[in-house]
Amino acid sequence: MTKNVMIVGVGGQGSLLASKLLGHLLLEQGYDVKVSEVHGMSQRGGSVVTYVRFGDAVYSPIIDRGEADFIVSFEKLEAARWMEYLKPGGRVIVNTQEIDPMPVITGAAQYPADLVEKMRALGAQVDDMDALSLAVQAGSPKAVNLVLMGRLSRYFEDIPEQAWQDAITACVPPKFLELNRKAFALGRAE
Repeated sequence: MTKNVMIVGVGGQGSLLASKLLGHLLLEQGYDVKVSEVHGMSQRGGSVVTYVRFGDAVYSPIIDRGEADFIVSFEKLEAARWMEYLKPGGRVIVNTQEIDPMPVITGAAQYPADLVEKMRALGAQVDDMDALSLAVQAGSPKAVNLVLMGRLSRYFEDIPEQAWQDAITACVPPKFLELNRKAFALGRAE
């Protein structure tokens, strides 16, 4: 059976490292894994999405509407934007940070209110957390990605924490290893 994880956010938030880490972890666990390229305006602060699919045999990296078991979102509006991809009973792990998109910055629109409540009203299991403050606590606001991966790891009960630590070691440059381990631990424990 194939499982589907969407990692969504805003360009520059570290979704590429998050998807690389998750793909590495799952390959090491013996799954067939397909990771899509990052789609979106990753260089300009625009919407970004990456698909990670894994199972016994995975033939396509693309996740269709209603197929995502998990949406891991670096920002609330991005979670809301991709909700139609969540399967019934699926889980959204969302950083409660708000990053204003261009229409809000220019004054043409307002940031939508009550997004977490609206996602819950759609039937999603929403795990919302202030990943930014945990990342800052770990040592850098750029560590939101590892905080969110730490939180996701709690839902992968059949994968031991050491396997996640090994994937972090394999994917993170040595000079940022301690910071990223700390961010992961804070996200996992929160």
